[in-house]
Amino acid sequence: LPQGELSGLVRCTSYSPGEAHLESWASDSSDSVISSGSDSDSSLYKVILLGEHGVGKTSLARIFGGVEDCADAEEAGNTYDRSIIVDGEEASLVVFDIWEQDDSQWLQNHCMKMGDAYIIVYSVTDKVSFEKASELRIQLRRARQTEDIPIILVGNKSDLVRSREVSIDEGRACAVVFDCKFIETSAALHHNVKDLFEGIVRQIRLRKDSKEDNARRMANTKRRESIGKKAKRFLGRIVAKNNKKMAFKAKSKSCHDLSVL
Repeated sequence: LPQGELSGLVRCTSYSPGEAHLESWASDSSDSVISSGSDSDSSLYKVILLGEHGVGKTSLARIFGGVEDCADAEEAGNTYDRSIIVDGEEASLVVFDIWEQDDSQWLQNHCMKMGDAYIIVYSVTDKVSFEKASELRIQLRRARQTEDIPIILVGNKSDLVRSREVSIDEGRACAVVFDCKFIETSAALHHNVKDLFEGIVRQIRLRKDSKEDNARRMANTKRRESIGKKAKRFLGRIVAKNNKKMAFKAKSKSCHDLSVL
């Protein structure tokens, strides 16, 4: 793959967030170099944003990159590189917002093959963008048939209640059918944006890291969970196995949980 071609299409920004932003993510900017055709740095995860025009991909990316409110946000580029702390461990992400950069079929085909994880965004106020998100999921499945790639379906603009065209149940059902995770966000209110990017890190780790590492992380996050909650969850699994309808409901519920497969 011609390395120069991609580097000419994308610009990388390494942004040092302000104190408030730093505190909210408990992290700092990283200065990693993007290497689109190489996996030389296995701790650097490439996350690709997909979705129709106007659904909020760039807003989500800029919030992640910490450049949302900068005067020179337009000049920040379309690739956001930073490290965040998730479950007490650092992870470096490069978020690519290049899906709509041009009409090149080559670029879109490359996007389908280069990501360690994908965020497919639609607007809850636009049914067509929701249908397009389903098409993108099918394209991804074709492009990465033999791979278990983390995918999160994102219904953005959840704050626009009166304009909603896609219900949360429709989004959840779509995620279950297409075997991916699901979350609704509001870039305007920063609602669930942090959870989204931390969730994508967890989904990558669940697939790439050892069972021991993931078991230890799970133990740490669930240490404070009550015995009652654990018992209820255990019983729920037993019932679900004996009831197909309940099994679908259980899977539908788990598609919201970005800390499990």
